[in-house]
Amino acid sequence: MSDPRATGSARYAEDFELPGMLHARIVRSLFPHARVVRVDASAVPESCIVLTPDDVRDLSPYGCQIEDQNVLAERARHVGDPVAAVAAPTPEQAEEAVPLVEIDYEQLPAVFDAVEAAQPGAPLLHETAAAGGAAAYFAMRPQPGTNICHRFRIRHGDVDAGFAEADAIVERMYRIAGAQHAHMEPHACVAHWDGNRLELWTGTQTPFSMRDDLATIFGIPPEAIRIVSLPMGGSFGAKTFVRTEAIAAALARKAQRPVKLVLPRSEEWQTLNRHPATVTVKLGARADGTLVASQTTCYADTGAYADCGPGVAQKMGFAAPGPYRIPNVRVDAYCVYTNLAPNGAFRGYGQMQSTWARERALDTLAEQLGLDPVELRLRNIVRDGDVYCTGETLHDVRFAECLEAAAAAVRWSEGRRGKGIALVMKGMQTPSRAAIAIERDGDDYVLRCATTEMGQGAKRALSLEAARLLGVDVARIRFPDPDTSLVPYDTRTTSSRSTYMMSRALAEAVRDPRGYGEIRNEGGLDPDTGQGIASTHWHQGAAAADVEVDEETGKVTVTHLHTTTYAGRVVNRLGAELQTEGSMIMGLGTALFEEVAFEDGQVINANLSDYATPSFADVPTRFTYELIEEDGADVHGLGETALPPVPPAVGNAVASLGIEVDELPLKPETVLAAMKVRV
Repeated sequence: MSDPRATGSARYAEDFELPGMLHARIVRSLFPHARVVRVDASAVPESCIVLTPDDVRDLSPYGCQIEDQNVLAERARHVGDPVAAVAAPTPEQAEEAVPLVEIDYEQLPAVFDAVEAAQPGAPLLHETAAAGGAAAYFAMRPQPGTNICHRFRIRHGDVDAGFAEADAIVERMYRIAGAQHAHMEPHACVAHWDGNRLELWTGTQTPFSMRDDLATIFGIPPEAIRIVSLPMGGSFGAKTFVRTEAIAAALARKAQRPVKLVLPRSEEWQTLNRHPATVTVKLGARADGTLVASQTTCYADTGAYADCGPGVAQKMGFAAPGPYRIPNVRVDAYCVYTNLAPNGAFRGYGQMQSTWARERALDTLAEQLGLDPVELRLRNIVRDGDVYCTGETLHDVRFAECLEAAAAAVRWSEGRRGKGIALVMKGMQTPSRAAIAIERDGDDYVLRCATTEMGQGAKRALSLEAARLLGVDVARIRFPDPDTSLVPYDTRTTSSRSTYMMSRALAEAVRDPRGYGEIRNEGGLDPDTGQGIASTHWHQGAAAADVEVDEETGKVTVTHLHTTTYAGRVVNRLGAELQTEGSMIMGLGTALFEEVAFEDGQVINANLSDYATPSFADVPTRFTYELIEEDGADVHGLGETALPPVPPAVGNAVASLGIEVDELPLKPETVLAAMKVRV
C-alpha cells in the first residue's frame, strides 16, 4: 500500500472543511510593546465578523505552564501579537478586511535581550506571573518584580572548593540564535460550536493539554470540548499547546458558524520560534584531566509569553553538566520575558543550547590541559551505576560506546585537524503518563491512543509493535486519528517519549482482558536544588564532524558528519533512520545558517527566501550514522537525539583549525572575524 504522504492524498488540518464555514485572519500589533487604546472596525464590510478585545473580555487568561496570555491582547507585548481578528466568507475577503481594522496604540518601553531583561530596572512585560497551566508538571519559581518567569537551580557538592583545587579553569560565554521550525504545513484549525460544546479539528502534538487550556479559557468542562488531532505536515515542537485555536473558537462563538484559520507563512515567525539563549560555562579540572567543578548560567529568551519556556529552561539547566562525573556542580537557569515573538518547544527542547556551550567549553579545557578532547571525555564520562548531579543513579549507560564509535567514524586517531566531536545527554519528560486501548473489529484490531502523527512515523511504529505483541500481520492494525472523545489520556507527543511510553502501555493492554494499558513514569526535580529524578531514562548520542573553512570567505563546509545514537531496541528501522537523518540535517541548519533576525523587535527574515533552511546541497558528501542496539533493552526515544551534538561537533571542528567561535550559527562573517583575531 502506497503512503498517502507520498501520493499527495494525505489530508491535513489545512484541508479540513465544514459546511458554511468562514475563513479567518488575525490583526496583529505593529509595535513590540504598546497598549491598545482604540479598535475601530466600522470600515469592515458587514459580511465579515470582527473579533475585538471587547468580545473576549469574559474569557480567562491561559498558558500551558504560566497563565499569562489572553485570546486578544489589550497590551501588545511583541510585534505580531494578536489584537483583533476577522472572519469572512472567503480567504480573500478576510485578507482584505485586515487593514480595514484601525488600531490606535500607546507605545511602551521594550527590551529585546534576555540578559538585559533579567536585570533590575528593565521594562516589565508582566507585573505578575500566574503559574498553574495545564502542562505545568513542576513547581514554578517566578521572581517577583522581574522578567524572570522561572528559575531552576542545581546545587551539588561545593563548587567554590572544587574550583579552588583545580589546576586549570576555563570560563566562556556562548550565544545561540533563535530558529524557526519551518514545518511545511502552516498552523491550521477549524472550530465549531454545537450548543455549549466546542469541537476543534487541528494539527496538535498536545490534544489533551489543548483541551484543558481551552476549558480554562471558555470556562466550560474539559468534557465539553472535543479535539481531533489531524496528521501534521511537520511540527518539530511548533504545534504544541494553544496557538490559533482560541482565536478561531472565539470567532466561531461570535459568528455562530464554523471558522477556519490558516496562518500565512510569514506569521509563523510571529507565532513561535526556538529560544535564543546565552549560556556561560565555567569548568575546572586537575592536571590529569579529572573534572572537579562545573558552573553554568543559562538565560533562555522565552519572548513575550512564557509558553513552555519554563520547561525549556529547566531542561537546559539539568542537561547542562552533561554525561560526566563532576563532584561539584552549580547551575542557574532562567526563563526570561522579552518583547520578541514567543519561543517554545523545538526539537531538542533546550538541550541543544546547553550542549553547544558545554561541549565547546570542554574542548577549550582540553586544549589548556594539553589533552586530546576524546581522551578528556573518556576520563570523565559516566558509566553504568554512576550517580548524576541530580542524585539519580544512571542505568543502561552507553555514552562511552557512542563517543568511541563516532570518533572512529571520522578516523580521529589519524589526526584531528578539522575534526570535532560532541556528546549529548537528553532527558525525556518525567513524570509522564500514557494509556492505550485495543479494540477488536472483526478480524482487525483498532488502536486508540492520543499519540499524534506529525511525519515522524508514530502510527507505523506503534502499529508494528502492536502486531508483534498480538502475533498478527500489521495489515490487521488500524490506528485512527486521535480524538479526545474516543481515546484515553496521554500527556502529549513530545520529548521523544511516545514509542517508549506507548510500547510499554501496549504490552499492558495486550495482557489486560479489557484491552487497556496504562503506564506512568514517576519523578521530577526540586527547582531550588535540582535534586530528584530528571528523566526516567536518558537519550544518549554523539556526533563527529570533519570540516573545511574557506580562508577568503569564512564559509564552513562540513565534509563528513556522523552520529551515533543508543536506540535500545529499534521498533521501526526505516523510521528510526529517517528520524536520525532529519535530526542531523536540522542540526546542520542550526550550526551553519539558521537564525531568526530582528530589528527593533520586528522579524526581518520572515520568509523562506531570507530564512535559510538546509537543502540537499548542504548535506555533506559523507553523511553517516549508527544506531546502537542491545538485546532485551527498552525502546529508547531517538526523534531528537542526533540534533543537539551536531552544532558543537561542527564548532569544535572549526576550533581545531584555530578559529574560535562562541555563537551560533557559524555564519561566514562571524567565522571570518574570528580568523582575523587568530592572525
